[in-house]
Amino acid sequence: MDGTGTADTGAGAGGATLLARCALVAAVAAVGVLLFALGEGGLLVLAAGLVGLAVWAAGVWWFLAYRGPVRAFGLLVAVAAPVAVLVLFAHHRLWLTALVLVLIWGAALAFARAALRRARPEPPMRASTAPRRQRPVLIMNPKSGGGKVGRFGLVERAEELGARVILLDPAAPADVAALARTAVAEGADLLGVAGGDGTQALVAAVAAEHDLPFLVVPAGTRNHFAMDLGLDRTDPARGLDALTDGEELRVDLGEVAGRPFVNTVSFGVYADVVQRPEYRDDKAGTALSLLPDLLVGEGVRRVDARADATALTAQQALLVSNNPYGSTDELGIDGRRPRLDAGRLGVLGIRVEGAAQAADLVVRGTQSTGLTALTAGRVEVTADGGEIPVAVDGEALRMPVPVVCTLHPRALRVLVPRDRPGVPAPVPPVTWRRLTALARGRTDGGSAPTAEEPSRD
Repeated sequence: MDGTGTADTGAGAGGATLLARCALVAAVAAVGVLLFALGEGGLLVLAAGLVGLAVWAAGVWWFLAYRGPVRAFGLLVAVAAPVAVLVLFAHHRLWLTALVLVLIWGAALAFARAALRRARPEPPMRASTAPRRQRPVLIMNPKSGGGKVGRFGLVERAEELGARVILLDPAAPADVAALARTAVAEGADLLGVAGGDGTQALVAAVAAEHDLPFLVVPAGTRNHFAMDLGLDRTDPARGLDALTDGEELRVDLGEVAGRPFVNTVSFGVYADVVQRPEYRDDKAGTALSLLPDLLVGEGVRRVDARADATALTAQQALLVSNNPYGSTDELGIDGRRPRLDAGRLGVLGIRVEGAAQAADLVVRGTQSTGLTALTAGRVEVTADGGEIPVAVDGEALRMPVPVVCTLHPRALRVLVPRDRPGVPAPVPPVTWRRLTALARGRTDGGSAPTAEEPSRD
């Protein structure tokens, strides 16, 4: 590495070329095994696998989108499809061929991702030296994360390190932004939060407004913002080490209709589900109860959006994130954003009208017409009616349309410990055209999608 955090291009290019060649060899080997096994059922292995995957996706759709007998049938199909494929392989003695194909293709993808990652390494977010603060103020929510503030002794630890702690009263809802502004008026030179991402965002906006450092203590349930900063979510107290041995990152801060967000803003199905009071106590049950009405019911609501110059119409679900996720495969519970200072909103739209399109989405992934992934500087969301449900960093809100999402590049100064686990390198989408160029020694490997066009690699 040089002083700017750039990888040694010579070593990186050589390693990327070798890995790309290994990926192509493995891919050719997988095709060779399939062709060699054609007479022994190789084509059946491929066809059964694809059909089984499509039928499974259709079953999942019926299970989620309907009630009663159709839901029961969908569950039966979703369970029976993979079982039937395995029974077919066993009956025709094709399980060994299928296993070899899966292993070789898995190796090809692993080599391919490693090659693309090595060819174009993601530079780390630049950190700068941070002097020790004299009057830090931390706001702590004792209810967050099932009581992590008390369980990890965060109040005592923070006070030992010289911070003043404002402990929220669980019985009385507080205006945390007002508390933060009062702390600034009283001379605070750092603001911090031990709580969920929604609370983090509100106080972070006050810190950004006054150009003060902001300290993240991952005491919430998921702590996505802390995870993407590289903090240790298993031990929230380690976040307090930044008070005595910290460094500063400049990251982007999102804004939706004047409200700050650090992670995501959701519209459509998820936003409708989280509005229900019972969702907090029974997430799965509430979702299964509501999804049929939200997906195929007569009163189903769709949202339209314009992401810069790109129009997205009649979306069932729309996710706008403070910087894009590494890939559309990383949007689960522990999805990660490779960086938080790229100055772009991530946009993901989903539109599935039936079982066939659900199967297409699962089989073709980003090539499916049901999924749109892109980045933008501004997203405007509209829908029928005067206001729509919106989930901001997991918080259920309602906002008047149109709802506008924007980003304030590098507006937030985040104080983090020098010693933190870090974020794993992002997994790039596998594009065989780029991979072939790498194998031939071309280190550029092709170009990435532009900000206005969907990422379909």
